[in-house]
Amino acid sequence: MAELNRQVSKALLPELMTQKDKCWQQFCEQYPNLSQDFIRDASTVQLSDFQSALAMSDFIYRSALQAPEIVINLFLSGTIYDVEALDYKSLLASQTSNCDTEESLHRILRLFRLQHMVALAFADLLLDIPLQTSLQRLSSLADELILAALDWLSKFCYQKWGKPTNNLGKVQPLLVYGMGKLGGKELNFSSDIDLIFVYPDAGETQGGRRTLDNHTFFTRLAQKLISALHQKTEDGFVYRVDMRLRPFGDSGPLVLSFNAMEDYYQEQGRDWERYAMLKARLIGEGEYHKVLSSMLRPFVFRRYIDFSVIDSLRRMKMMISQEVRRKGLVNNIKLGAGGIREIEFIVQVFQLIRGGREKPLQERNLLTVLPLLVEHQTIDETTKNVLVNAYCFLRRLENIIQALDDQQTQTLPEKPLDQIRILQVLGCDQYSSWQALLSHLDDLMTSVHQEFILLIGEETPHHESEDISWAALWDSNWEQADGEEWIATEKPSWDASTIWQLLNNFKQEVSKKSVGARGRQVLDKLMPLVINHIAKLNADHICLERVLWILSKVVTRTAYIELLYENEGALKHLVKLCNASRWLAEHIAKYPIILDELIDPQLLNNPPALDAYKNELRQQLLRVPEDDLEAQMESLRQFKQAQQLRIAAADIVGVMPIAKVSDHLTALAEAITNEVVAIAWMQMVERYGRPKSLAPDDTGFAVIGYGKLGGIELSYSSDLDLVFVHQCDLNDVTDGVKEVSASQFYLKLAQRIMHIFNINMTSGILYELDMRLRPSGNSGVLVVSLDTFGQYQLNEAWTWEHQALVRARAIYGSAGIKGAFETIRQQVLSLPRNVSKLKNDVVEMRQKMRDHLDKSTEQSCDIKQGNGGMVDVEFLAQFMVLAHCHQYPQLSVYSDNRRIFSQLTTLNVISKQERDQLIESYSQLRDLAHKASLQNQDNSLPLEQFDQLAQPVVSVVKKYMFD
Repeated sequence: MAELNRQVSKALLPELMTQKDKCWQQFCEQYPNLSQDFIRDASTVQLSDFQSALAMSDFIYRSALQAPEIVINLFLSGTIYDVEALDYKSLLASQTSNCDTEESLHRILRLFRLQHMVALAFADLLLDIPLQTSLQRLSSLADELILAALDWLSKFCYQKWGKPTNNLGKVQPLLVYGMGKLGGKELNFSSDIDLIFVYPDAGETQGGRRTLDNHTFFTRLAQKLISALHQKTEDGFVYRVDMRLRPFGDSGPLVLSFNAMEDYYQEQGRDWERYAMLKARLIGEGEYHKVLSSMLRPFVFRRYIDFSVIDSLRRMKMMISQEVRRKGLVNNIKLGAGGIREIEFIVQVFQLIRGGREKPLQERNLLTVLPLLVEHQTIDETTKNVLVNAYCFLRRLENIIQALDDQQTQTLPEKPLDQIRILQVLGCDQYSSWQALLSHLDDLMTSVHQEFILLIGEETPHHESEDISWAALWDSNWEQADGEEWIATEKPSWDASTIWQLLNNFKQEVSKKSVGARGRQVLDKLMPLVINHIAKLNADHICLERVLWILSKVVTRTAYIELLYENEGALKHLVKLCNASRWLAEHIAKYPIILDELIDPQLLNNPPALDAYKNELRQQLLRVPEDDLEAQMESLRQFKQAQQLRIAAADIVGVMPIAKVSDHLTALAEAITNEVVAIAWMQMVERYGRPKSLAPDDTGFAVIGYGKLGGIELSYSSDLDLVFVHQCDLNDVTDGVKEVSASQFYLKLAQRIMHIFNINMTSGILYELDMRLRPSGNSGVLVVSLDTFGQYQLNEAWTWEHQALVRARAIYGSAGIKGAFETIRQQVLSLPRNVSKLKNDVVEMRQKMRDHLDKSTEQSCDIKQGNGGMVDVEFLAQFMVLAHCHQYPQLSVYSDNRRIFSQLTTLNVISKQERDQLIESYSQLRDLAHKASLQNQDNSLPLEQFDQLAQPVVSVVKKYMFD
């Protein structure tokens, strides 16, 4: 029996002694012979420690039931008492050296992980190993598991495809960057691992049965590596692998050459990626370490003192605070105020500000950097001590929480047994009760948060003296007559009776809800501010009614009432938006989580650039586990609602004209569609594998946007007209364990995409989808091959389907499939047509629409469907393209009306005056329809006003479609 280098010293609390007996009894019942052998072979200490381990951790208990011999041997051999001495690399090498299949590799890796994570959990929970030792061993274990898998799989792939070489014949390796806590050698117990794959040079394989270019080879190798680590088998998984930090995220290639990586970070790298790359570490280092470090250093660390990072830090912190509120996170020691993330932010912001000039600050490990910040006079000794003590305590507590059940959580447990387990580990002599621990934790995190506020600043409540006078109204128990008199005196322009009634009804409604003492206290402070801001804006009872409607939806969620009270700018903006738009007020009331967006009015009035939505969405989804579909779907919906609010706010204050509003709503929808496809694709590939004939970075799939989406004219309430196509051999099959045909694969992909869009969740649906424009409409298959799509359009489609194709655009897919679709579209639109028949078809379809949809009356006209309305302009554009594209193929280039009419003018098909009349009338009609939607009003105008806008349209339509 091995000598015990370290022993369990603390006796278990009574509740845990009961749990110890219970778990041991259950283990003996399940493994009677094995448990008897263990009793015979083990020392008294080993037996007692094994039983204690079962009681202290559900993860250890589960592992003992799953692999009893492995866990028992940890105790009998003494290995579990000396985790620092273990050489993971040589232990793994001895097990993988005789491995001959991927399946056996997967099993070896998973059981090795189980064995040594049990040892580390035991060390954390019962041996009190130092935090630095625990984090270092967890990181080292991950490193060696990754490298062992990569080494075996590289040799396996060499046998199939040869060795990848550059143009000098030098063999090229796949290199793995560990990001985040893995990169900093600070991995927590149940962490996933963030990776980026790179390779040095382009080239091709040599010596294999077939030649592949290096990019294809490394993509396939990377896919196998991810599967070896991430895939769940009967033995579990090794690590959850997250690849979303790579350039371009999920939409980017899985592997990059050095040149491609350098180009990305030099030309497109974002501020948040500088934070991410701070901890990037080449696992295993080796000969390429210096090359990559020197390549990435200029992106991360600027040569000058860089204070700009504080603004991006504020933005990231705000997003995290929003996440905490939206998820209702309580007692979260990572994301909460003063938690682990704030300590990391403090250190990282100083690294980014000064690291370019002070090279020692480029160190990745946080506890190594903190003393260096004192040396470089960036923080003082007292601040360093506060941060070090808090970080060590919080990280240790995080590891303990996760070791209880191997769950990736940083939230304090609610189960009494888990609370007792934590007190056992931390020491009952220090924390006599759970409440005592919470009190210590609160003091610790408050100290950290104060340091964080000193660094980045934080808006504090600032309220004016006028608020006090309105408090008298809200706090009073006056009779109605007295209240109305008081309102009439303070604000003579108001309808005092209506204002009084609204406030009184709201009070009664609140009294019936479970608001809680803290909530009522904050609400009583907030309401005078609300009334004062409405009064100062000279808004009326309609604005108050809208604001109260929102407050009634959130009054039981104190966090949102506090948000409005503590952020006066947010409250002011809420009042302005409610006063300006009924639709916005109802939108916020329906989805109150978007109140977070009001915190920064400057940000609110400035939506992202059109090409930035994809990046912002990617950044938001990075905080959601890749295997949590429900959380991903909620995050997508929340992103849409928040961005629509930002667009609408800019729209309302007049900084964005209608055409730009549609551009932004369309770009938002495209960004979301791309992420939905990426999520659905990942799930399908995990289940069925990829169609075998696909290129490594291609999905062979495209989404075609029709209608308002294709024509770049989306409104706030638009649905999405979509058609799905694929470009894959119909005889192909997938390469997964569960093999399906390519057609089945793409059908399942389409169904999953529709599910993600359509399912009604807490945050509503994502978008309404209309799939009726696909070949054969609702009776057709959900996704067709591009060849089938082309044949249908050329040989079977009706005129109205060709009209729809005028406004069609590929919004998702590789450049190859998008180009192939555009070729088909141009071919179809350029077909020679009998213009007389075309006129009859278009006019007949237009009349059918008018008969069914026109809501004009004798006093008013329908903006969209009325004679000379928006749809007439759209039909004219479609008719002109179909009539003239055979002669002028360039008419097929654009899908939006404005550029189609401009192109027609350039080709002298219509006059400049006609173009201007059409565009001007169409723009004004769209603007009016748009404003009506913001007030939730119908799309109608008084007859005289409508006729002024419609008459030029009627004249031009008559000339080209009826004469």
